[in-house]
Formats: sequence, structure tokens, C-alpha cells
Amino acid sequence: MVHRLSALFLLLSCLFVNHAFAQSPTVTWDSQSLIMDGKRIVPVMGEIHYSRLPEGEWQTELKKMKDGGVTIIATYVFWNHIEETEGVFNWSGQRNLRRFIELCKEQQLPVVLRLGPFCHGEVRNGGIPDWLFSKGCKMRSEDSTFLFYTERLYRQIFTQVQGLQWKDGGPVIACQFDNEYRGHSSYLMSLKKIALRIGYDLPFFTRTGWPELRTPVPYGEMIPLYGDYADGFWDKEVKEGVGNYWKAFHFKAFRSSTAIGTDLLGKQEEHISKSDHDYPYFTCELGGGMVTSYHRRVYMYPIDALSMAVVKLGSGSNLLGYYMYHGGTNPEGNTTLNETQHTLGTANNDLPVKSYEFQAPLGEFGQLNPTYYTLRPLHLFMQDFGETLAPMNASFPCADKESVKHDDSYLRWSYRSSAQSGFVFVNNYERFANLTAKKNIQFDVCGIRFPSKPMTIPASCVAIFPVNVEGITYSTAQLVRKRNGNIYLMQVKGVPTELKVGNRLMKNLKPKGLAKPIYKNIYLLNEEEAQRLFLENHSPNVQQSEMSWKKLKEAGTQRQIVKGPAKVAEAPTDDDYRQAAVYQIDITADDKGLMEIQYQGDCARLYAGGKLVADNFYNGKNFYYGLWRLPKDVHTLELRILPMQANEPVYFPKEADTSVGERVVAIKHIVYP
Repeated sequence: MVHRLSALFLLLSCLFVNHAFAQSPTVTWDSQSLIMDGKRIVPVMGEIHYSRLPEGEWQTELKKMKDGGVTIIATYVFWNHIEETEGVFNWSGQRNLRRFIELCKEQQLPVVLRLGPFCHGEVRNGGIPDWLFSKGCKMRSEDSTFLFYTERLYRQIFTQVQGLQWKDGGPVIACQFDNEYRGHSSYLMSLKKIALRIGYDLPFFTRTGWPELRTPVPYGEMIPLYGDYADGFWDKEVKEGVGNYWKAFHFKAFRSSTAIGTDLLGKQEEHISKSDHDYPYFTCELGGGMVTSYHRRVYMYPIDALSMAVVKLGSGSNLLGYYMYHGGTNPEGNTTLNETQHTLGTANNDLPVKSYEFQAPLGEFGQLNPTYYTLRPLHLFMQDFGETLAPMNASFPCADKESVKHDDSYLRWSYRSSAQSGFVFVNNYERFANLTAKKNIQFDVCGIRFPSKPMTIPASCVAIFPVNVEGITYSTAQLVRKRNGNIYLMQVKGVPTELKVGNRLMKNLKPKGLAKPIYKNIYLLNEEEAQRLFLENHSPNVQQSEMSWKKLKEAGTQRQIVKGPAKVAEAPTDDDYRQAAVYQIDITADDKGLMEIQYQGDCARLYAGGKLVADNFYNGKNFYYGLWRLPKDVHTLELRILPMQANEPVYFPKEADTSVGERVVAIKHIVYP
């Protein structure tokens, strides 16, 4: 069955297809994908929280997201960011949703608004204001009092959206109701009825596809979107590799996750729901990284996100939505706006007061992290070859093998095919598994057996090989981009490049970059060249200089780390930081770039004029701060570090130095052109 989504993706003409079309294209969706003007598209959706970023940075950061291959923006609207005090709505400064949406329109980026009322997002009470808990109503229910205040919230959000909906030529194409809800569908339908009554007239509506609802939503009312993470800050065990995250690295027909939010959702069963498969397979929370909680300091690698993304595509997904794609910083409020074990809702974890860095492709201060470049060739592929990929069905040659954690006995792969064309998806990576190289590998897909002789797939190899696509019979290099009649391939590290076009077989090809094609209109790039293909300032001249700092005070008597209501270690309080070691950092007029603090300890805070501006739970990665955010009259910063204690009831990754004590190794000023 095909559903019409009136005027959806008008703006996506320049993002997904390279052709002119009528002013009001017909947009539909079916069980496979979104379809615009009869052409299928495979979008990349990136999450950025507008209220966790100063408004002066929005335009630049949206441009970076677009350059990274993001084609849809997703953002939460946190209720307590805009109505922290009952009846007082604040849409100014970095809470100015309307201005953010207008900038998305300028960048030609459609927007999916995640409206709440409950969002989670590691914000205080999941975004529900403190004052609502005094009203005596049941949260996230059809309680008349709760729905009264929710309708008032939706009406306020509508003042920011009105005139910017898709039907008005604006970028807002969809909205999501609540988040990770597991009760009766009538609650979600009540939220939709409220939205429709107010005037939300959008091409489609969504919900999170996990956990399973007690009763199903009527078909076609909301498209379920799924997710997966490589690790989670929420797990209560303080050791490596806990939980079901390993399943995200196996190709499978099951769309949902049994690992997300187990602190709130409990144990989740894995079974395939036929009703879900009547919808296209989309994701909204594919882990672009992971935030650190106090008790669990996960350390993410770029290949974690790449591997999961390729597995999702290879399992049939036709929209990859990353959470988060851009990190952020909690805004100022009447209270701290972070989740803690003592807040009224989502009281399961202690998160940093300010930082929501998330180790995302784009960092809290807009840093282009390695994951940004690692994912980019995949996103370019989805833009230029999505029309070919989208109608292909997923097949699982390893389906007869039971998925087992850290199983290294076979090569994990799948393929998607339609008629005589296909793509082979390879994933020889699982977080913490140390999978070994797989020898004597050949693939038999669409009647094509390749490569010509069995090859070795190296450890940590994640790749996509084309079969009968764009005139290429097969290749052991990965398609990246199609532009002006030229085809660009990326050599897969550790895999000899073999290319067959018609009857012409070419072996052991070497990258020649953009200088010369390897065959007619086909160019072969190395990994770095592909990651920066057609990217402005792709080789930035980064300048670093040492900043002046000195130690003012040794650490005093340290607190005894205790477990809080959620039975995990409690984060230190403001009083605890009075016993921290204190360092002074001098700021000059020229220090307007990114400050990098390399330190060792339990956790750290940064103060400007006695005001907390940044904090960090140490996990082995460096602590950053954007100096341009400081007032002009600030000439010194105070860095407070609590020492590492012996045998802390905290999970630290192997990259972290857990020796007792604290120290600053270096503080640098980094300037990007």
C-alpha cells in the first residue's frame, strides 16, 4: 500500500536527485522507502539540539552537517528549556526555535521536530518541567490535566512553526510524539489529535519504534523509527562490554534494539513484528557516539558508528538517523538542566551539568571529529546511489548461523539486490570482539562470483561492494560519488582493488586520486581522499600553541564515593569541588579558538569569573572548551580537578589512566582557518 505525503521533500530536489521536477512533486512512501516524483531516496538524518548550542553558532554548524552528508535535521524541543517556570515561555537567544528553523531553510535542510512532551535526551526530568510534578497528574498519560498542559506546550511550539511547515514552503516536514513510550497507543493518538487540532499539517508523523507498544498504533498514523547503540552510559554494571550492544554488529531482519535505555525500559524481547515491516525501515537513533555518565565512562571509536550504519543499510534500512550527530552544552536555567539520580524523572544516571559532548561526529564546540570523516563517504554514497539502493531487498546468507556475542567463526555479510543489480555489505568488526581476518572469501550475488580468486577480508573491515551498478560488473572498492558523469570509488583498506567492467578485468589497482581515472570515467581514491572529496577546506592548516597555566592549590581531603538512589556511584557536588586541585589558565586577547585540556583525574570543571562554564567526566579523551564563548572581559579561567581515587565504583575504559591522583599534562590553544 502506498500513502501520499502531500508536497513532501520539495526542497530535497537539490539534496537527493539531480533533475528538475514540477513545483508540487508527488511524494509517497511504501514498505521500502520515501518516493519523490517517482524516484526513491535514502536520506541521512542528523540530530542537533538547537537549545544546547549558542544561536550565533547555528548557521556554521548546520553548514558543517550538510557538508558531512546530512540531508535532514532532527531536534528535540525540550519543554523545560522553554517553560522552566510555569506560564513563562522563553523563545529568546539559543531557545529561539523559529530562528533555528529559518536557518535550516536557508541551508535547504528539512527538519523533523521531536516534540515531546517527554524527550529524555539526558535532560532534567526528560524535559518535563519540575512544576508539572506538583499538579497531581500522571505523566505521559491521557490524564486530562497532563494533556491540558501538553496542549499548551504544543500551541506554544506552533507559534514557532507556523508559516514554516512544509505546505508553506518551510522546512518542517514531520514531528515525533513523545519518545520511547511503551504504553497504550491511545496516548500517542491523543497527542496527534491535539497537534492536528492546533494546526500541525505535516507530510507525516513519527514515533520511536522501541519499545514495543502494548497496543498497536493504527496503520499509517505514525511511521516507527528505530535505533541502536554500540555502548550505553545507562548500564549499571561497571565493566567492559556489558549489555546486548554486540547485536548491533550483526546483519538481521529484526529492526529494533534490545539494548537501548534498559535503565528505564527494562528487559526487551527480540521478535519480528509483521506490522512494522509494512513500513519503510528508518532509524532516528543510530549512535553517532555516546555521552559519559559519572558511573560509566564509555570511550567510542569512529568505526563503531560506521559499522552500525553499514549493518543497518545492509539489513534493509533506507534512512539513517544519527543520535547525536552534533554535541552540545546545556543552557543556563533556574536549576541545572542535566539528568541526575535525584531529579524527579529519568532519575537513573548522573550526567555532566553542562557538557553533552556525546563523542559525536561534530563535537560540543563544532570540532570535526574523526567520526565525521569516517562516515562521510557512506553519506555521499547514499545521496548519489540511494535511488538504486532503496528498492533492493535485503538477504542474509548467514541467517542459519545463530548470532552469538564475539563469534569469530565466520564472515558477517549480507546483500541487497533487485533484478540483476546488488550491493554486498561486509562487517568484520564488533566492538571489543577483536575479530580476525577471514580467508578464502568470494561472494556469489546476482549471478556474479567475485573476486576472480578468493581474497582475505582483514580485521575491522567494513565495506560495501557494488554488483552490476553504473556499468560496473563488480568491484572490491566502494562506490562513493557520482558527479558530472564520473564515478568515484574508495579503496577499502587491506583489500586489493579488483574492478570488472564488462569483459574487462583489472586487478591490484592503485589509487590515482582525482588526477587520473583508473578506467575511462572511473576514479579510485584512497580513504582520506574519499573522506574529503569535494569538501571545502579539506586540508585545514590547524595551528596549535601552548597556553599559560599554573597550579594554585593542591587537592584537599576527598569525599567518599557513595552510591545513589539508582545504586550507581554519585557524581560529586558543588561542595565536593571545593576540595579539588585548582589551576589558573591565562587567556590573552588572541585566545579565541578551541582550548584543549589534557589532564588525568576523576572529573573536572571549568569556571569563568566564578561561574561554571564547562565540565568533564574523565574517560581518557581530552577536555575541550570554545574560548569564543567567553565574555570579552574574562582574562583567566579556573580549572578544578578532583583526583582519581583508588578502586572507584566506576567503569573506565582502557584508554583512561586510573592511577591515583590528578595532573594537567598540557593545555593548548587550537585555531582552525
